[in-house]
Order: sequence, then C-alpha cells, then structure tokens
Amino acid sequence: MSFVFYDTETTGLKKGFDQIVQFAAILTDAELNELDRFDLRCRIQPHVIPHPKAMLSNRLSIERLTDPALPSHYEMVCDLRWRLGQWGKAIYVGYNSIRFDEEMLRHALFQSLFPAYLTSTPGCGRADAMHIVLAACADATPCLTLAAGENGRPTFRLEAVATANGIDLGPAHDALTDAETTLALCRRVADGAPEIWSRFIRTANKTAVNDLVESEPVFVLTEFFGFQATHRHVTCVARETGNPNGRLCWDLGVDPVEAASHSEDALIDLVARPDGPLRRLRINAGPAIAMTWDAPPAWNPGDVGEAEQRADWLRENSDFGTRLAAIQAAHWASRDPSPHVELQLYNGFPDDADQALMADFHKVGKADRRRLIDRFTDSRVQVFSRRLLHAEYRSAFSEADRHDADRDLAERLLVDRGGPLTLPAALASARENLLANDGVQELMSGYEVWLKARIAKVQRYLAEPV
Repeated sequence: MSFVFYDTETTGLKKGFDQIVQFAAILTDAELNELDRFDLRCRIQPHVIPHPKAMLSNRLSIERLTDPALPSHYEMVCDLRWRLGQWGKAIYVGYNSIRFDEEMLRHALFQSLFPAYLTSTPGCGRADAMHIVLAACADATPCLTLAAGENGRPTFRLEAVATANGIDLGPAHDALTDAETTLALCRRVADGAPEIWSRFIRTANKTAVNDLVESEPVFVLTEFFGFQATHRHVTCVARETGNPNGRLCWDLGVDPVEAASHSEDALIDLVARPDGPLRRLRINAGPAIAMTWDAPPAWNPGDVGEAEQRADWLRENSDFGTRLAAIQAAHWASRDPSPHVELQLYNGFPDDADQALMADFHKVGKADRRRLIDRFTDSRVQVFSRRLLHAEYRSAFSEADRHDADRDLAERLLVDRGGPLTLPAALASARENLLANDGVQELMSGYEVWLKARIAKVQRYLAEPV
C-alpha cells in the first residue's frame, strides 16, 4: 500500500469555474517514507479570472499567473495525470481535500477531456487528513494540539494546526509546502496514536466503510461546517436512490417515532433542512465515522442507550427508511439542472463512444482534433473540447469559428450570468481589498491595472462591427 499526499492552489473557490494553478504531490510507502514527489504550475486559462481573495491567500501576482513561460492548464493536467498514473494505485490524502481539492481535480480532468474520477478508481482509496487531526486532538492522550481561532474556539486550519504543533516547513498556501505539512501531521499521528491512524486508513476503503455503516446499529458521524466539527449518533436507514455509494443515515438525536407521525409536507420540510436529521454519507469519500465504543469521549454527543433504542425502532420499521429515501430522491430530482456546463460534472458519464473519442483527442494532431470534436454527442464534452482547442490551437478553427469563439469569450468575461467571476466583478473586489488590507498594494494595484486593460480590450472587441 502506498500513499499520495497532495494539495492544490487555485484561482478561487468556485468549483467548475475556477482552476488549479499549482498541483503538488508526494508519494510514500506504507510507513510514510517518501518515495517521490512533483510540483507543477500553470498559467490561467483565457476564460478564467482569478479572485482577488485567492491571490491574497496564495500571494501569486497576475504577472505570475499569466506568465507565458508556464505550461498551459491543459499541459499541466496532462502531466499530473501521467505522473500519478506512473505511481499506481494508492490512498490519496489531502487536508480538507474531499470537499475541495479533489473536486477541483475532478473538474480539471473532466474539462481537459480525461476521466474525472482518478482518485476513486478501483484499487485507490481516499482519506481526509483533517478528520485524522480531529481524532488525534480528541483522543484521551492527544498527540496533536489545536490553536484557538479569532473567535476563541479551536481551529482546524492547516497552517494553525501546524504552528500549534511546531511544524514549520515554509509559507502556507503553497501546494508543495501544504502537502509536506499534511504528511508531517500524519506522521505525528501514525507515530503517536497508531490506533487512530489505522482506524482512519480503514475508512479510506469503501468496502470497509460499507461494512461498518450497514452492520453497526449505531455509529458516530462527524461532519465539518466552516472547520467546525459536529458529531452525531446515526444509523443507516436506506441506500441513496441512483447512487451506489450513497447512504442515508438518521440522526438519532432526533426521535424517529415523532418524525414518522409528521404529515408528508412536514417531513419533507424536516429532512430538507441543511442541519436536519437525514444525513447523506458517501462510502467512497473517506467519511469521518467511528463505532461508539471506539470513538473518543468528546465524539459521543448524547445518550448511547437512547440512540440504540431509536436505531432498533428504525430497523423494525424499515418502511420509514423507504419513505425517507423516496423523499430524498424526489428532492434531488426536482432540482433544475444547472444551465452552466461547468456545474454538470455529476450529470452522468459520457457514453462509451464519447469516452473513446476523448481518449483519441489526446493522441492526434490539432487538425484531427478539430474533426473529432464534431463527433462528440455529450453536450458537456462538446463545449469543453471546443474551448480547449480554441485555447490551445485556435488556428485549427476557421476564421468564422474563431470569431464566434472569441465573441463568446468576450461576453463571458464582461457579462454576469450567475456563473464565473467577471472582469468588472474582479475589479470591484480588487479595489475593495486594496482599501481594506495593508501590505497588498503592489499585488492588488498590479492586478487592478491588468483588469482595466483587459476590460478596455474586450469592450473594444465587442464594439467592432460583426
């Protein structure tokens, strides 16, 4: 078994719209001895506008982000995919990675016409080091400590945890430094609390998670909201409709007998609440779960005996679980699909023919790529392949096609349609951050100049006769 510790730096937090600008990874053996590493960077894509807050976080200037000497985003994605493929099957570990870094990686792969689920292919596992840190800090004899955040409560932010434990490997918000820091924290846990390390590595395997979730009447589920942990006694009540890896669990702090007596509308309102009793768990996403007898005392949120009684009632009344699954399925089915192709990653897989064409896309010359993109039937792949070819080999298109693509890009950069960050919105945010933060004048002033120049250029282009 090997591990891949990885991290990303991005242009912002909008999954599907923002992009990775740095990807770093470290390969280790089962004992966490380093075997290999790489650190890749790229320039921004023509349709991506960096968010000023992301630039302040990673301290990357617009000159650095647009450096023509850097590889393109597509070139970087091709490189990282090849390197990770050379390392073979592994457990992928990041810090808060399941919710963010892995999502950014999936979108980067899919928008570059690669299979999106690299980290969850057969033989791979996924674990979130933030969950491991939480467990280590909650142990009766903790091997890690937490610092207090600005509100006085403990914070799980990577840089704060590292500082509190005397780990200083370099400036935070650099992908390689953050991957090194994540590895260092995991080594502390593996050495100081091996039983915690073993427990969380088991949850990286979806078969082991599934066995626990479906066999244990009561277990502890930990969820994170803004780096704050919430622990619940739960029991699995149903499998999620249409998702073989989804499990629906009931928060046993809420009486299921009373909930079952609700009218249909009242029950729908109850379970639709973000903090409601119906919790969605993915067995393939390294969930933070533990058996009640194995969890640290701080994790058990209430009376275990009462939780067991409620779990027994739910198992004896499985029709309530069926009812909950139907409500949840209807809730998701009733949601309108996003009009933005960038937010349609989870709208199913491209068919076999399109997947074969996607593989061919990376093997042929630009003229052949132009002919290939007309054969895609998946609307998402059609958009991404045209955008990719326009950015990488615009000469492959006819003059009329180039003009259409240029105009679409110009309108995307100026007109707010509720999706990507626009140039005017970025300019307003840059000015706001320039006024609100000391010591960022050079970074934000340079970005403001670049934004104004690009806005003027795009406006001139749109004003030209069609």
